[in-house]
Amino acid sequence: MAGKDRDRFSTATRLRLLGEQTAARVYRSQTRRQARRSRLTGRAALLVLVLCSLIVALAYPMRQYVSQRGEIADQERKMREAGRRVEELRDEKARLKDDAYIERLAREHLHLVRPGETGFTVYDPDARDKRRVDQGGADRPWYTNLWDGVDQADRPDK
Repeated sequence: MAGKDRDRFSTATRLRLLGEQTAARVYRSQTRRQARRSRLTGRAALLVLVLCSLIVALAYPMRQYVSQRGEIADQERKMREAGRRVEELRDEKARLKDDAYIERLAREHLHLVRPGETGFTVYDPDARDKRRVDQGGADRPWYTNLWDGVDQADRPDK
């Protein structure tokens, strides 16, 4: 038994136990570090913060860019329509310089006839009823039409 106590208190045994304890502490600390490393690091958090701030900073200019592109497309469409309308008006102006075209318009719209011709007007009894249906409020009192106009002004357009 004296040999066991001797081994127990010998320097070699103490150094071996101290080395084992130190190795166990180092192993435990390395496993803790590895567990911590798998989580979000400071650099990764900073990178996420920078990316989020860039997204927030660029969101408004991108929205403006997209809306302006839509407005530009709308204005280009309106410009094309205006160009077509200008061409139609130029054609109409050129046609109005022709006396035959003017005469045809006068005959159609104003019911004019040349001297010696006989003009006819066709009477359609159903046309009078159709016109009254289209007029809507002509058979109602004026204040009813006025009140309906005020009510319709508050409603959004369909």
